[in-house]
Amino acid sequence: MKKIIFALVCAVLFSAPSFAQNMNSKGDNIIGEYLSIKDGSKSKIRITKAKDGTYTAQVFWVENPLDKNGNKRKDVKNPNKKLRSVDIDKVVLIKGLKYDADDQEWGDTDIYDPTGGKIYSVDIEFKDAKTLKVYGNIWGIGKTVLWTKIK
Repeated sequence: MKKIIFALVCAVLFSAPSFAQNMNSKGDNIIGEYLSIKDGSKSKIRITKAKDGTYTAQVFWVENPLDKNGNKRKDVKNPNKKLRSVDIDKVVLIKGLKYDADDQEWGDTDIYDPTGGKIYSVDIEFKDAKTLKVYGNIWGIGKTVLWTKIK
């Protein structure tokens, strides 16, 4: 009898990491490159997984990277003055994004909007297999932007 109980305990303990890995792999579905069109401006965003298991979204391309003088545009509206010298095509939009397996969505952090220099709470979910529905809000008032997976 002790051997049977020991075998059951071992089976449960060894299957737990596998279960956790499956939950993480669903969260990893968000990893990739996306096209965003907001107010007529196109940009491409790369979502990666950080070492702590959260996700980061960073711009890597914008349609119009140069200002009227031909210089690389900067993130001049950033509320953090130290980040105003960052090139507009290198802006980090989201850090610390977490996956909620029960709700099948990502959130529990903020998103930065470089077009307005504002920071919003963010919730993200897949609208369909290739489209992310990115909802940012302040005090319950918000906006949804769609990001289309390109890679």
